[in-house]
Amino acid sequence: MDMTRRSLLGTAALATAIPVFAATDERWAQIAAQYDVTRQVIQLEHGNWGMMAKPVLAAYQAQLARVNRDTSFYARREMPGEIEAIRARVAREMGVATNEIAFTRNATEAMRALILQYARLRPGDAVLHADLDYDSMQACMESLRARRGVEVIKIALDQQANHQALIDAYAAAFAAHPRVRLVLLTHVSHRTGLVLPVAEIAAMARARGIDAIVDAAHSVGQIDFKLPDLGADFIGINLHKWIGAPLGVGAIYVRNGRLAEIEVDPAEPDLGPDDIRARVHTGTPDYAAQLTVPAALDFQASVGLAAKEGRLKGLRDRWVQPAREIPGIEILTPDDPRCYGAITSFRRVGRTSHADNVALARQLLEKYGIFTVHRDGLGSGSCVRVTPALATSMADADRLTAALREIARS
Repeated sequence: MDMTRRSLLGTAALATAIPVFAATDERWAQIAAQYDVTRQVIQLEHGNWGMMAKPVLAAYQAQLARVNRDTSFYARREMPGEIEAIRARVAREMGVATNEIAFTRNATEAMRALILQYARLRPGDAVLHADLDYDSMQACMESLRARRGVEVIKIALDQQANHQALIDAYAAAFAAHPRVRLVLLTHVSHRTGLVLPVAEIAAMARARGIDAIVDAAHSVGQIDFKLPDLGADFIGINLHKWIGAPLGVGAIYVRNGRLAEIEVDPAEPDLGPDDIRARVHTGTPDYAAQLTVPAALDFQASVGLAAKEGRLKGLRDRWVQPAREIPGIEILTPDDPRCYGAITSFRRVGRTSHADNVALARQLLEKYGIFTVHRDGLGSGSCVRVTPALATSMADADRLTAALREIARS
């Protein structure tokens, strides 16, 4: 126990050694230096998972060594109390009660449980999702047709829609389909980075007797908010994306008073129906990853979430604003500051096919040394996603702008 505490205290000291003063270029350079980012390319694809900062990686390596060395002698005695304390810490950071949170291995696992185990649907009801939702979540929603005997409705969202237009789109869908009882909302789209006005849509849904299940995989740690701000009772999150914990840590949230609406996982009969942890059965997770979560939270606290959101938006604006003026380049994410964070997607005008955008991402990599990723699934066609992070510099964003100017001329 003492060794673990010493390692975590050392990690916290490293994290807080970054001076918290006005957000200057020097400070952001100091923060960026805490990430051992590859130098093989300009890495503008940080959306898959988040890189651990150096002190977090050190904490993970220490925890991994301990779990590997002490195995069940530790796991069956001291570890349960430590994991429970970490669960309580995560809940506090998210602004909710400990008994409203349970660890999962990722947001997909949490969202799968929320959608497939949602107990209020009856044959003849309807559920609704959108083209910007994550593929696996769309598949889960579509499966409810056979599982629950419901109608499944899919809408396409206008990527350029402003805050109110997005609210209006869901209002129109609810009005057109009065049998909807469940809606899937993605807070930050993994395809374009569009930020939905979840709180407003969830309130509108609630007034119609519709429950909202929210995919917050990309928003926790990227956008400055607490879970209750979303106004939804069911949320899935990741801790290994924008919080920067090791791979393999997410969480499920169910608001107190709503737990009965999510069925118990059949592999978890012992915890009882009043325990949120009975909603997800993970088997043996990466305990070292879970034990490293406090180090990740400490590092993020040293940066400050509001400052981090501002920096990420600044990196995004650095390339998006000039790119909007480049003939032949189409930016898919609106400039309403309520509607974006770090992520924004683009494509060449008129080139909307999968092949077009695979080729565009390949050209950026092979000719300009810039790594991005193509995304499919939009109602309007495919695109290329750009995702900066704290390891990204303004110079990296400028290199992308220069590359897009050359590409547009070709």
